[in-house]
Amino acid sequence: MYSRQELTEDFRRLGVSPGHCVMLHASIRAVGVVAGGPDQIHLALKDVLGAEGTLVMYAGCPAHTDEIGRGNLTADEERELLEKFPAFDPFAARSQRENGALVEFLRTYRGSTVNEHVARFVVWGHGTRRLLTPQPWNYAFGAGSLLDRFVEADGQILLLGCDHDNVTFLHYVEHIVDIPAKRLARFKVPVDVDGRRVWRDMEEFDTSGAGVHANWPDRFFARLVDTHLHETYNVGGRVGDAQAFLLRARQLRDFALSVMKAVAIDPTAISMLIA
Repeated sequence: MYSRQELTEDFRRLGVSPGHCVMLHASIRAVGVVAGGPDQIHLALKDVLGAEGTLVMYAGCPAHTDEIGRGNLTADEERELLEKFPAFDPFAARSQRENGALVEFLRTYRGSTVNEHVARFVVWGHGTRRLLTPQPWNYAFGAGSLLDRFVEADGQILLLGCDHDNVTFLHYVEHIVDIPAKRLARFKVPVDVDGRRVWRDMEEFDTSGAGVHANWPDRFFARLVDTHLHETYNVGGRVGDAQAFLLRARQLRDFALSVMKAVAIDPTAISMLIA
């Protein structure tokens, strides 16, 4: 069993420092049993970040909120959702389950704030106002988004026992990379307009498992992250039982941009660029 203080010391040894802006991806199970429950994980990280630090997690939206029009549902399923699905409430809706349980613990803890968008992030700390400046409705992971401002803040990505294929930040890189034949996703989202549910059109570069480009290989994000860690001699450390890594978003962006451009032109380039 780990205490909040022990986790705090582990985060410090990993390289987290006061005043940093950190985006966390975490597996509660990987950390192990924590005295006081899972909230102690984000509280320990906040203890290290201090009053000048900022903590970010991607919450997303509940299942089916942004599914109409993506082509994943049958016509009957879409008709039923159009009839019955409620308007999305960014302040009350649960986090997307696939993003792990810790983000929901953070979202519902005092002091946390979210942006009013289905591409929803939870933010705590000093940089909240700057990061949560309203982001574009369309292409909400790209230019002008929270992730754009996260890079400007020299943000760091903290991977805590999680699947490296789920690094949300790499959707930002997919949005800004200049390559041909990027896949688009167009869909509808139920929003509240003056107390009335309205299905609002939305579009983005495809953030589904298929990826934004036909040349992306299986588990592309994990391969990008793991190769970047290897090439920067980042061996990480332990936080509780979890293998953890801390990396700079700018460095990962620059590496991923170069690889994405090469692979978009020639899919065989993946063998030379990624271990």
